[in-house]
Amino acid sequence: MKKTHTTFETFWPFYLGEHSLPVTRWFHFVGTTIALLNLVMAVVFLAPSYVLSALLSGYFFAWVSHFFLEKNRPATFTYPAWSFIADWKMWAMMATGRLGAELAKYQITPKNTASAPSLER
Repeated sequence: MKKTHTTFETFWPFYLGEHSLPVTRWFHFVGTTIALLNLVMAVVFLAPSYVLSALLSGYFFAWVSHFFLEKNRPATFTYPAWSFIADWKMWAMMATGRLGAELAKYQITPKNTASAPSLER
């Protein structure tokens, strides 16, 4: 039986485990950064089309990494709100160099040993 998460506290380690490969996390980081830049552009230029670009870029990079690299189903399909929050949390932890400690805390290691070299800070 598949475990369901009823709190973000139980979801967060699950989310990290679904992003066990460093390359998956970096795909997310790039996609989320592009999405953020698109949202800034939407505000600066008062152009709503950038919001659509933000959604497309964020999800495109994430889903490519899950389907073709991590080879799992994106958590956003089951937990859309928590996945959105967790993606930003992971992005912030990567940007500030704190993700490595968080992965160690939950003993998250790559599930696929044929992955790209680690780029963690």
